[in-house]
Amino acid sequence: MAEYSPLKADETGQERLPSIEVAAKRKGRPNRVTSLDVFRGLCVVIMMLVDYGGPLFPSIGHSPWDGVHLADFVMPSFLFVSGISLALVFKNVSDRVEASQKSLMRALKLFLYGVILQGGYLHGTTSLTYGVDIGRLRWMGILQRISIGYAIAALCEIWLPTRKPKGTSCLSIYLYHWCTMCALLVLYLALTYGLYVPDWQFQVLSSTSSLVSSNSTTVYKVSCSRRGDLGPACNAAGMIDRYVLGINHLYKKPVYRNLKDTFIVYIFLQECGTSGNQHIVEISPSWCLAPFDPEGILSSLSACVSSIMGLQFGHILVQLQDHKERLQRWFLYSVALCLLGLFLCILGVPLNKSLYSVSYMLVTTGAAGMTFSFLYLLVDVYGFRRLTNAFEWMGKHALNVFILVSSNLAVIAIQGFYYSVPENNIVR
Repeated sequence: MAEYSPLKADETGQERLPSIEVAAKRKGRPNRVTSLDVFRGLCVVIMMLVDYGGPLFPSIGHSPWDGVHLADFVMPSFLFVSGISLALVFKNVSDRVEASQKSLMRALKLFLYGVILQGGYLHGTTSLTYGVDIGRLRWMGILQRISIGYAIAALCEIWLPTRKPKGTSCLSIYLYHWCTMCALLVLYLALTYGLYVPDWQFQVLSSTSSLVSSNSTTVYKVSCSRRGDLGPACNAAGMIDRYVLGINHLYKKPVYRNLKDTFIVYIFLQECGTSGNQHIVEISPSWCLAPFDPEGILSSLSACVSSIMGLQFGHILVQLQDHKERLQRWFLYSVALCLLGLFLCILGVPLNKSLYSVSYMLVTTGAAGMTFSFLYLLVDVYGFRRLTNAFEWMGKHALNVFILVSSNLAVIAIQGFYYSVPENNIVR
């Protein structure tokens, strides 16, 4: 627990929260926002919880389509934290070109890590092998989305800020940041509701469908011919990914397969008096076996706004020295974002993680702001660090933990030890 009183009197005699710089000097530690590491570590823990507990407890796993569950708050929180970090890293930029090169190289590394870890190269717990057909490599994923949001937010922070006299509001100082966010959202909405989605088709290999023989494929046709559809089959996000990335490079097991109307029912009709010659009828929507990437191109536009919004919270952290002022601003922004998102939801814009809808972006970013504010008050103001040491450590090594957990490397390493046959391992 902190050794200093969390409240002190200012020149007017009123009590206020001390600045983080004063706290750092009294504690003898360098000026570091510990709650940022704690928040990042908390996101990693929740990610592990929903990854391994989601199949057992669907209420904490990803929502099949519209609506939000616990797992749906993780990605926006990662993007939000990256934005706050950038505000601290690029507090003073002496060489914009060099800073841009460093940030883009870091983003490129994250993107490549994501391709290797989530592109299908590592086969995971079901197989102790590796390797992937280049023609079916998944290009997008969690780290890829974070890298894109990081790059866009970094370029905004390096090139767009307009410095004005002290005392000017953050909204005025970083007006171009807000303009960038509006531009991204306008482009997202224009493409989402304006693009015409024609009928389309896809092929399913024999290993996926039971309708076909071992050396053939089944062609499924999906009827769309509409605009502005926000359903799983005919949305503009899926169409853009199919055209640009290719349908073979999308996520093979989209979460919408957990919807009630997408369950695949197999009806076995067996002739009387025979043990074979079974006729199989597959009843399901034509699109339910199609790949769909929840971290696709179009949804990345609105996802970048989460990172740039995190920048604005970081600007408050950098420019305001008083804890109370920071918390008041953060709370006001967070509540405003949540209320605006819920208002859009009432108007008919669903909370949808797979499409990263505007209402979803606003609500989850506001929730991330509230969570960060609470952790900041708990850790950096009142000094309850013992309660959060594990989260802090995980936050400082978030990428390493993500590699071990998200890629199943830790599980694969354990599964590598077996008795007699590979099936007799600890995991199984």
